[in-house]
Amino acid sequence: MCQSDSSSPSTRPLPAAVHGEAHALRTALDEANYRYYVRDEPTLTDADYDRQLRRLQTLEEEYPALVTPDSPTQRVGAPPSGGFPELEHAVPMLSLDNAFSREEIVAFVERVAERLECSAEGIAFSGEPKLDGAAVSLVYERGALVSGATRGDGRTGEDITSNLRTLRSVPLTLRGDNPPELLEVRGEVIMRHAGFEKLNLDARERDTKVFASPRNAAAGSLRQLDPRVTATRPLEFHAYQAARIAPNPGDLTHSELMARLAGLGFRVSRELEVLKGPDAVARYCEALGETRDALGFDIDGAVIKVDNLRQQRELGFVARAPRWATAYKFPAQEEITRLNEVEFQVGRTGAITPVARLEPVTVAGVIVSNATLHNADEIARLDVRIGDTVTIRRAGDVIPKVVRVDADKRPASAREIVFPTRCPACDSEIERLEGEVVARCSGGLYCPAQRKEALKHFASRRALDIDGLGEKLIEQLVDNGWIETPAGLFGLEAERLQTLPRMGEKSAHNLIEALEKAKATTLARFIYALGIREVGEATAASLAAHFGTLKAVQAAEREALEAVNDVGPIVAAHVHTFFRQPHNQQTLAALRDAGVHWDEREVIAGPTPLEGQTWVLTGTLESMTRDEGKARLQALGAKVAGSVSKKTACVVAGDAAGSKLEKARALGVKVLDEAGFIAQLAEWENATAEAPNDVSTDEQSNH
Repeated sequence: MCQSDSSSPSTRPLPAAVHGEAHALRTALDEANYRYYVRDEPTLTDADYDRQLRRLQTLEEEYPALVTPDSPTQRVGAPPSGGFPELEHAVPMLSLDNAFSREEIVAFVERVAERLECSAEGIAFSGEPKLDGAAVSLVYERGALVSGATRGDGRTGEDITSNLRTLRSVPLTLRGDNPPELLEVRGEVIMRHAGFEKLNLDARERDTKVFASPRNAAAGSLRQLDPRVTATRPLEFHAYQAARIAPNPGDLTHSELMARLAGLGFRVSRELEVLKGPDAVARYCEALGETRDALGFDIDGAVIKVDNLRQQRELGFVARAPRWATAYKFPAQEEITRLNEVEFQVGRTGAITPVARLEPVTVAGVIVSNATLHNADEIARLDVRIGDTVTIRRAGDVIPKVVRVDADKRPASAREIVFPTRCPACDSEIERLEGEVVARCSGGLYCPAQRKEALKHFASRRALDIDGLGEKLIEQLVDNGWIETPAGLFGLEAERLQTLPRMGEKSAHNLIEALEKAKATTLARFIYALGIREVGEATAASLAAHFGTLKAVQAAEREALEAVNDVGPIVAAHVHTFFRQPHNQQTLAALRDAGVHWDEREVIAGPTPLEGQTWVLTGTLESMTRDEGKARLQALGAKVAGSVSKKTACVVAGDAAGSKLEKARALGVKVLDEAGFIAQLAEWENATAEAPNDVSTDEQSNH
């Protein structure tokens, strides 16, 4: 009588023959996936693929030791998660500037040539389609996929690694015998037209949600909390950039790097071309526009990049966009509909915007029922009236707008659009300053519409970052009359908050704690939080670094403000005007009285200790955020870069520092740990400051 095998699957010995069969199956299935989903060259029939996959699943069930994270069986998705944690991008995912005409794309090429001091005909550019999907970033270590994230705000995205693993066009392990130790690949997740139509057909049959466009379908599919749902969606990943690669591959071009990514198992654009001269670049953009409908997936333009990576580094960046690339946007798509009514909205800065309420119409795959009319001048130029037949234009993510009126179809009942003279939100007088096309409410912080938007901005993540103070709660606080200015937030009491709908005791106390925590901020964040017109994060940081104290910013005349990097006459005028308004001065005093504070130092004019030096921050700092460290270095005159080179003066290495630290050591670049960095900062800051600005609360309230 034969004895039965009583050992459990987890303890059963793994025969060499089984191990070999499983390896052969994985290899065959990986190759079939690559050929089908990346190369469009099927090597197995569906039946053969399914048979081999079932055999591998059976072996892995019998011998769990065979299961590996990169096995083809693991693409089906894990059980649902409770949400998506944030994941900070090691290299920011920047936006691109746009060009909308042949003249603008030629001008871009000529600007590049001027900056590189060479002939426009001699510069090589790469051109490829601008995919209309969801941007993501994939990170590989030692050839294995370790993380994947959405673009998010460009600095921080959502960790959707489990969902991205289900895409068969995303390699779980890189192909080839010698993959990079570290590789970060940027690309777009798209849905082809055929897959989109089938997805919506199935949804209609099941009476479930129908997606408006392939782009919405791709983005929604990637953010499913259950990866098993993502696994059923016809998604594709197309690579368009290697953001990081180590070891350094040498002096490659972008097009050569894309060819290398293709060899590592990624789908890259077949329409990628290397172009020389402005005419060749312009012809490529125009030709791509003419053939876009034949691609089988949505594109909304062409991306033009300087092909030479060394020249890319030389050109650098401006604000949130690279100087070495631009997006040529195809002519906008248009539709005709009826204008039913016009309403007037009040923005955060008091701008009065007329909004057209339309008969709903689908434009570029999106249902549009509202469009902007911009201002009174635009209404007069269009001669548009309520009841008119109008043409709507929508270009990518741009807000739809009314571009033409068919006067021949104007009904007898059509009514003229009357621009209000008083604010629809607070009944304050509407002003239109000389030289400005925008009309604005004069109510300032007293206008409920502006009050809500100002508070939302004040509490936002990049401003004072008040956790738990969302839009709906701010609206409740303002509507109840509890808050009139930002300073009022810091007088809220937990007992009163608990009386609000859906606000429990714990939530109320958490908000009070968040408000207390938000009192400790930085001067740059505080200036940004004030919502001064056209003062974004970068400008706020420049003002803080240049002047050092709020008192100095407040006292600065326009000429002094214009001396700040990136501050021109218009921004200087806005800043100067803001700080001289009595109600703004009262708000600032009230905020300081409420305990909002930051470190300040009187800045001495003259050379700074780190002037002309380039520093790099890497790893995690315990005593400050990297943004705070960057701001302090910039205040001392340093330029803070994202990559290490021979020209780098010093690298600050926090916890879990990786490839940047290794490269610094290899190049002999000076490295400081966090303790050394803090000590050095203190020494330099003391040397460049007269004394800490230790002003009493009473004195501060008068500034």
